[in-house]
Amino acid sequence: MTRAVSESDDNVIHVRFGPDGGRVAVVEPEEPPPARLAPARTPDRVHDPLADLYTTGEVSRLFQLTPSRLRYWDTSGFLAPSGRVGRRRVYTFQDLIGVRVAKSLLDGGLPLQKVRKAVEALRGSLPKVTRPLAELRVVADGHSVVVRDNESMYEPTTGQLSLDFQVSALEDDVVRVLRPKVTNEAARKQAYDFYLEGCRYDEDEATFDRAEEAYRKAISLDRSLANALTNLGNLRFRRGDAREARRLYEEALAVDPTQPEAFYNLGFLLYEEGETERASVYFTQALDQDPAFADAHFNLAMALEELGRTEEARQHWESYLELDPSGPWAEVARRHLGDEDDDEDDDA
Repeated sequence: MTRAVSESDDNVIHVRFGPDGGRVAVVEPEEPPPARLAPARTPDRVHDPLADLYTTGEVSRLFQLTPSRLRYWDTSGFLAPSGRVGRRRVYTFQDLIGVRVAKSLLDGGLPLQKVRKAVEALRGSLPKVTRPLAELRVVADGHSVVVRDNESMYEPTTGQLSLDFQVSALEDDVVRVLRPKVTNEAARKQAYDFYLEGCRYDEDEATFDRAEEAYRKAISLDRSLANALTNLGNLRFRRGDAREARRLYEEALAVDPTQPEAFYNLGFLLYEEGETERASVYFTQALDQDPAFADAHFNLAMALEELGRTEEARQHWESYLELDPSGPWAEVARRHLGDEDDDEDDDA
């Protein structure tokens, strides 16, 4: 099941799984199904590297930095992604400039404190630059870090390392590393249009064939469309082909190793097969990438309850209620928390 990228944050579609599955009305259940497939929430493709948005996985590949290091920079306040798609934060091209500068200065031995000041000032200066980003150069001449265009100079802060790169070169790197299989701009745009067509048609069983054809055309034109791979996987699962769904989720993760929805949906498949322990690992990986993923908290709590790890489950019931206190499954979470409180009272 998919979320078209232009839709609202709370557009989660509940489905009845299996070959005869389809969309169902949301009701207050006695007990929920073990899991729900998640909509992909990757950024819109705008076909312009300077205006595009980038996932943690893409930034990791572009700069050969580990995702854990990027997450540390984020949580420590050093370099955080400033874009947003739904609840998921993503990197803008201006953020990429900051990462490029930080990595180069750190690799050159500049102390973190000075790099932090340089990057903070650089990010504060870029929005004031009226020249197109691609025409800028970032230069560290041993005494200062500056942003240049052909007519003027901006001096963010003092630095200690020689650095000189054209922003246009970073743009070229983005295309080379992150969009290597789509060098034809017209083909890339066509791929994204097919992806959007798939989103329009994959909610109605009567148009499943059209949706699947559109997703496959999108993927054939651009293998880097990770959310098209995930959405096609959801569609294949709803049509009874769990094996193909799994392959597509795994391929989506090969393209974007930080996509939480693909981790989550792999967890769902394993849960359905009775492999609760392995499913819990995938649900946990989904939350590693997106701690605000409410459904992942819910389904991880369900899996942990089944494994007898009730104290760990409690943390995720509570997190789910913080994120979605009035959703259709909130009462189920409260009931589990209430049952645990009753057990503690009995023990006392």
